[in-house]
Amino acid sequence: AKMKEKQDVRRKHMQSFVDRFRAKASKARQAQSRLKALQKMGEIAMAFDERVVPFSFPDPQREAASPIINLEEVSVGYEPGQPILSGLGLRIDADDRIALLGANGNGKSTFAKLLSGRLKQETGTVTRADKLKVAMFAQHQLDDLMPEATPVEHLRKLMPDTPEAKVRGRVAQMGLSTEKMNTRAKQLSGGERARLLLGLATFDAPHLLILDEPTNHLDIDSRQALVDALNMFRGAVVLISHDRHLIEASADRLWLVHAGDVTPYDGDLEDYRRLVLKGPVKAGGTTVREAQPAADGMSARERRKEAAARRSELAPMKKKISHIEKRIADARKDISGIEEKLTRPDILGDSEKTIELAKKRGDVEKAITAMEEEWLALSANYEEAMGA
Repeated sequence: AKMKEKQDVRRKHMQSFVDRFRAKASKARQAQSRLKALQKMGEIAMAFDERVVPFSFPDPQREAASPIINLEEVSVGYEPGQPILSGLGLRIDADDRIALLGANGNGKSTFAKLLSGRLKQETGTVTRADKLKVAMFAQHQLDDLMPEATPVEHLRKLMPDTPEAKVRGRVAQMGLSTEKMNTRAKQLSGGERARLLLGLATFDAPHLLILDEPTNHLDIDSRQALVDALNMFRGAVVLISHDRHLIEASADRLWLVHAGDVTPYDGDLEDYRRLVLKGPVKAGGTTVREAQPAADGMSARERRKEAAARRSELAPMKKKISHIEKRIADARKDISGIEEKLTRPDILGDSEKTIELAKKRGDVEKAITAMEEEWLALSANYEEAMGA
């Protein structure tokens, strides 16, 4: 009964968000992909492990006026005169949900640092909303935690005059048990450290939350809890992730980071997949090689011949990508079968079967997540190699 009550509350909670999102969703393909993912989450009774505690991100205390960040002719890099990204002209609004796509090394993390204020632009103008608060989470920051300090001690530095009970209550909201509150950071698991770091990053109720690979150390249930928290968060979100489910369920806009630029991408992840397999992509839906001028001295025939040779060389990688896609499709069929069973009254009335199916679903979801991360990494490498 307790399990069913928890499922009902979560279903109503998610459906409420689906209804709100539907009212403002554009016709963009990624927005529609997100809507479908959210509807599915609202319709299916997800039986979470009772030990999984939700993430909780404090909403901004006051709404910032849009755009919260506006970029005009911005270039940014690490060495003077050697920009990683240039000519950026973009805006982020107060309720945006944006995921960054692109091969590794193309500047996604550089762009995130620019938005967070950790990296200053070399040229151009960055305009931020008055008193804008930005929080950033990145995997490398796990090493910045004080290894000998407990989660309570980390929070106490931010709440020096607060009663002990309130400090511990704030740690509990991160999903850390009483035992873990008093455990040194170096002895926490990767997922527990990620929860602590996310809680510290969002402590001041940011208007913009930037997440760089936030699910790397989270188990499948915690990943789903993160999706829920992001969808309930009332500020803006920018995501960098290889977790396809996280992107599809949390982002309604895609921006492509490629060839020194960041541009809105009008398709969804499936469109992006097809373009990657064709060759290095641009936001407008063409390949970089197609858009390349003839100034390199090569004839059109020579360029076609070179492209064919490169495709032949990369054929094994492309075959592996296709093989992973088939495995993902098969696994999703398994998920559909499990979800159909989870909606049947005879199953919902049997807590043991519900728990068994939920755990089986979690195992398959975990496998899908691993395969999708491998797919995205291989696809990014394929795109980069095709553009070499």
